[in-house]
Amino acid sequence: MNEHWSIGDLAKASGVTIRTLYYYDEIGLVGASERTASGHRRYTADDVRRLYRVRALTQLGLSLEDVARVLARGTSDLAALRDLLHAQLADLEVRARQVNELSRRVQGLVAQLDGETMPEPARFLETLELTAQLYGGLSAEQRDALAERRAELGDDTVDAMRSEWLTIFRELKGHLAAGTPADDPEVGALATRWQRIAASLRTGRLHIDRQVEASSEAMWARHGDRIGRHLSDQVDWLEPGDMAAIVAYLQRARS
Repeated sequence: MNEHWSIGDLAKASGVTIRTLYYYDEIGLVGASERTASGHRRYTADDVRRLYRVRALTQLGLSLEDVARVLARGTSDLAALRDLLHAQLADLEVRARQVNELSRRVQGLVAQLDGETMPEPARFLETLELTAQLYGGLSAEQRDALAERRAELGDDTVDAMRSEWLTIFRELKGHLAAGTPADDPEVGALATRWQRIAASLRTGRLHIDRQVEASSEAMWARHGDRIGRHLSDQVDWLEPGDMAAIVAYLQRARS
């Protein structure tokens, strides 16, 4: 209980960057309870427990504003910490099921390739979709809501949406190659079809849909090039760099 950590030591031990710790201090989320005579921060055991709560809550999908409201109700209550850990365990169990499902799908792709058969693009898209859910920063609540919506739509409908998605992107690539302006009515019609598909996949829960959209945009910003390269390896009419160009073209058409 008498241990103390400098900001550098805490960053190294927790995996949280020094910049993030400074930001948490700035917004009043996690601060150092003590200072040295020269003014350097010293984090206490209570500060470490608070940091754990903050990181666990953000991993469950709460915004920093929501985290602050939760912590304002008290951080030393054993029951509250127990509830948080139960929620974290539930989230990990969901992720474990998704890892098993993702493993099963990748094994299926490998089996097809071992049999000298190229899997259909839809199989790769299904795997990418699950990968995005697992690594795209979605909370358990968001993943469950998306799963419920897909179950409501049914496998046939979801497969038809994936097929139409590929058709739309192929037609957009044709217009882009032909130099068709983004505000052309035909391109606008394709953008409208794309928006209808996106709208059909929404859960109807506004806060979840906004969070999922933000997570998807962030994932594309971070990994768009890698996703595009992966798809170009599997879809014969896609070349490296096509996806980024098509997405940018679609965004111009939507605006």
